[in-house]
Amino acid sequence: MSNSTLKEQLSAEMKVSMKAKDKQRLVVIRSLLAAIKQVEIDGQTTVDDAGVLAIIDKAMKQRRDSHQQFLDADRPDLAEQEAYEMTVIQCFMPEALTGDEM
Repeated sequence: MSNSTLKEQLSAEMKVSMKAKDKQRLVVIRSLLAAIKQVEIDGQTTVDDAGVLAIIDKAMKQRRDSHQQFLDADRPDLAEQEAYEMTVIQCFMPEALTGDEM
């Protein structure tokens, strides 16, 4: 079982955020790493890149849902926080394929 390169990338970004004192970004990255760790503990296994990607995708969907709910509830402050978290999470997702690439 090889270590996930996505997980290593997240850990590296966490260190960069810590050094830069970017607390807002750090919270998002730590939450992703915690979600990965929880899946590994629950399954007693090491998550590969595909598993990490599924966890990141799930986190993105949760943020989208929360963002919409906050907009519907007229809470722009909370919606803005979710939007920021989505931009951070997007950094770790692969680029979507264009029609030509498919």
